[in-house]
Amino acid sequence: MGNRAVIQMQGQDVGIYLHWNGGLDTVQPLLDVAKEYGIRGDDYGIARLAQIAGNYLGGTLGIGVSTTDRLDRDNFDNGTYVIDSQFNIVERLFTRGPEQQNHDYDEMKQDIKNANDKFFEEVSNGN
Repeated sequence: MGNRAVIQMQGQDVGIYLHWNGGLDTVQPLLDVAKEYGIRGDDYGIARLAQIAGNYLGGTLGIGVSTTDRLDRDNFDNGTYVIDSQFNIVERLFTRGPEQQNHDYDEMKQDIKNANDKFFEEVSNGN
């Protein structure tokens, strides 16, 4: 069983499926790291956000990118996070339970950055 979620950019019909780490305690740090890296909030941005998540999660399974009509947005775990072009959560769809709070925000953010800084070197070095 996973801890599923979908992240969908507002006004777009493409989303990122997370099979693991779909709780707000992982998704919020993920979005904040994307903001720090200066990721564009457009079609390229959703791809880069998927890259950041994939670099952090590792492996060959557990993440996907597809059109929202093919994604399990009503997944009985964390539902769908709708984000704006600034990587802010503007809506939650299909949530059923309390927010997960298993991960410390600062530790999770640092773990995500540790997995990604080498791929976003110019940004992480302040250039």
